[in-house]
Amino acid sequence: MIEFIAENLAPIMFASLIVFLLLGYPVAFSLAANGLLFFIIGVELAPLSDSINLSWPLLNALPDRFWGVMSNDTLLAIPFFTFMGIVLEKSGMAEDLLDTIGQLFGPIRGGLAYAVIFVGALLAATTGIVAASVIAMGLISLPIMLRYGYDRKVASGVIAASGTLAQIIPPSLVLIVLADQLGRSVGDMYAGALIPGLVLTGLYMVYILIMTILKRDSMPALPLEARTLGSGVTSLFIALAVAAGIAYAAHVYLYPTQGENADILGGTVGVAFIYIVALLDRGLKINAMSRLAQQVIIVLIPPLALIFLVLGTIFLGIATPTEGGAMGAVGALIMAAAKGRLNLDVVRGALTATTRLSAFVLFILIGARVFSLTFYGVNGHIWVEHLLTAMPGGETGFLIAVNLLVFFLAFFLDFFELAFIIVPLLAPAADKLGIDLIWFGVLLGINMQTSFMHPPFGFALFYLRSVAAKVPYLDKITGKSIQPVTTGQIYWGAVPFVGIQIVMVGLTIMFPQMVMHYKGTGTGVDPNTIKIEVPGFGAGGGGLGLPGGLQLPGGSPLDQKPADQGGAQPQTAPSNDLSQPPSFGSPGAQPQPAPSNDLSQPPSFK
Repeated sequence: MIEFIAENLAPIMFASLIVFLLLGYPVAFSLAANGLLFFIIGVELAPLSDSINLSWPLLNALPDRFWGVMSNDTLLAIPFFTFMGIVLEKSGMAEDLLDTIGQLFGPIRGGLAYAVIFVGALLAATTGIVAASVIAMGLISLPIMLRYGYDRKVASGVIAASGTLAQIIPPSLVLIVLADQLGRSVGDMYAGALIPGLVLTGLYMVYILIMTILKRDSMPALPLEARTLGSGVTSLFIALAVAAGIAYAAHVYLYPTQGENADILGGTVGVAFIYIVALLDRGLKINAMSRLAQQVIIVLIPPLALIFLVLGTIFLGIATPTEGGAMGAVGALIMAAAKGRLNLDVVRGALTATTRLSAFVLFILIGARVFSLTFYGVNGHIWVEHLLTAMPGGETGFLIAVNLLVFFLAFFLDFFELAFIIVPLLAPAADKLGIDLIWFGVLLGINMQTSFMHPPFGFALFYLRSVAAKVPYLDKITGKSIQPVTTGQIYWGAVPFVGIQIVMVGLTIMFPQMVMHYKGTGTGVDPNTIKIEVPGFGAGGGGLGLPGGLQLPGGSPLDQKPADQGGAQPQTAPSNDLSQPPSFGSPGAQPQPAPSNDLSQPPSFK
């Protein structure tokens, strides 16, 4: 029995960790305690198994591993983006966006749902925090949706799902963690995840469109009296057309000097121009634009500018993700100050929440280091790699098995825990199968997004539950009694969006180029056609001084010509006849004939 345990310590250790987590112990302490417990067991059982490489001196490696976690510059982006998101939440940006975009889409069926999805994508690209997005939209949009007769399941589902876009749209915190665990660039991970995030946003909108056709009364349009900004969509389209024309002209002007960056810079010029015009139009009361166009441009441009400040500088190679996060935090403070909402309470609250989340991540990482020290010591990584690479179906079978595993574990673990525990075990097997790790990380990120959306630990559902009405209340605008939103309605509303996320996983597997575009067009050179020739040495071998060889300054001695005056006559190159031994006679001595190979006579030592 003891021998069996010694030979199978890796799977026993992994199963014990799952048991610890299911019992409800904190993840960081479960990882550390499991690692230390099995370290002791492994040291005692090491003589019984060749697969156990543990000894007491190995514990001396823990301080260096802890220091490696704390000195990781990549993880600095987490507190920066967290601080930025919380300050933006306090600045009222989400409230202004939801009100304005709701007015813009209000005249059509499902307009408020479209607005929530659109604003959810914008908040994801500025905050990167699921909790901030879901709570803000739940507080602002849910009462309005209930006021105008939206189906409670649809309303709660679209708010929770739109909030989870912060999981996959850069600058997502989980993408930072995944890049760190996979040993890849955060910038490449952001570039790879951008298109899948936008496609997922589009799928949400397609679902709302289908629902407005199948259930017309589930998402009515805003009544005329609720459209306080009036009409004026034509004015907005004209303003956007002018901005596009200026952007194109700037692109043409800048292309000779800026090259591929001219399109981004040209777009910046066009957006800045129309923003200044809108501010002047409102400030000077010219009113050349409609109120709706003014409000949309003035409210929408600052978060877009912040997105460019963060993601644009990263994609252009101007800033690292950590530097982009720092600039985003400064930009969020400026936006909050511009709205007159920057005060000591806001800064204190943002710093407190940032410190709490950073400590949470750091403790999980330290626990994961203790666990991995023991798990690698019992060759657990080899056991996992053999288990996954032996899946029937090769790469396809591996991807199906991994996605099923992650989807199942997402019922019990959040994305941080999945990233720190599961991803380091999956990455070596994926790399051995030739799977691009950036693509693999984005795929896992989309799958782990479901951890926010399904019971019993769907955090997005908990966030929405905390701000949704639990008892009937009187609406301030209409004076009508509004029934509460039940927990069952929130859960059932999330189910279709979980299905959409699963569909997105399948689309990412079917169309990997959505992610692989991060590599660019490349040089078009096939590595298999590259031939490296090492120069040889000696006559006729392409060596020194010969065609194809390395030429020495002044030429090779073999290429020297006889001197015209008093020069020594060139010596004939020695024969390469290896059947004769070399001669070591003195200079000028006559060459001696080769000794006979007659072994019947004793050798002569004259």
